[in-house]
Amino acid sequence: MKIIEKIFGTHSTRELKKITPIVDKIESLRPAMMELTDEQMKAKTDEFKKRLAEGETLDDLLPEAYALVREAARRVLNTEHYRVQLIGGTVMHQGRIAEMKTGEGKT
Repeated sequence: MKIIEKIFGTHSTRELKKITPIVDKIESLRPAMMELTDEQMKAKTDEFKKRLAEGETLDDLLPEAYALVREAARRVLNTEHYRVQLIGGTVMHQGRIAEMKTGEGKT
């Protein structure tokens, strides 16, 4: 490892430091999403549209929307997105390429 990378980290580690707070927020919303009924979950679509119309950005809505999708997958598919999948989804939302090695839950 180069001395510069030891001091400043690699590009990947720096990028992960930027995304970690977003993923932490998604995960912190899990209990609130679990409390929602199916009807309340469906109503979130209209709420998100309204909030966008009122000036919020997709980046503002991302943690809550991803937490909602994560809960829907838990209920319907009986599976939950791994942290690495949330990171990959966030990177792709930002219009960038996310490379994941095998075995990291890409399916």
